[in-house]
Amino acid sequence: MFPEDSIGPALRLLADAFPVYRLLHEIGNGSARISEIVGALKGYSYLGQAPVQAVNLHEGIDNTLVILRNKLNKGVTVHCDYCSNLPLIQAYGGELNQVWTNLLDNAVDAMDGKGEITIRSRTGDGQVFVEIEDNGPGIPAEIQSRVFDPFFTTKGPGKGTGLGLSTAYSIITEKHHGSIFLESHPGSTRFTVQLPIENALSEQTRS
Repeated sequence: MFPEDSIGPALRLLADAFPVYRLLHEIGNGSARISEIVGALKGYSYLGQAPVQAVNLHEGIDNTLVILRNKLNKGVTVHCDYCSNLPLIQAYGGELNQVWTNLLDNAVDAMDGKGEITIRSRTGDGQVFVEIEDNGPGIPAEIQSRVFDPFFTTKGPGKGTGLGLSTAYSIITEKHHGSIFLESHPGSTRFTVQLPIENALSEQTRS
């Protein structure tokens, strides 16, 4: 047992030590977080890599989620239901990540920052499919045909340019010869991106 007269100094010593340990722990967590963000940014932008290459779609989506984590953490739960054998595809990885960013950012805004997003991937008929679905209020049927039009937005003034979905549409359909579809009703808005596995990108498209 400790001598009675040593308990006070020992408690003071522990009180002084614990904040230091907590601070070191926080610094360690912060350093790991910074390292994760830097790695995600490098993967997100494909910095220093060829514009067209074999792309792992799941890695691109995961990097995008890291970049958007601050916005997602405020009240959005993300569920990833990934296909276990999704193949690599020839693609512009950095530009596909712009698509995931635009779709996820729109989903968060549509739910007013609170709700659930489900990301699914699958394959079929020589194609890969990525679905991004939110459980927000949905997009009214009368405007669904316009969501990919340039400068069309349902956001308030100063909150959106109306170029996010039109840019995503261009990247998927023109640069990757794929398709993007919308299905929406109250409680569910789902964008499905379809990309060919064997993507013969033309030299004109590559330039």
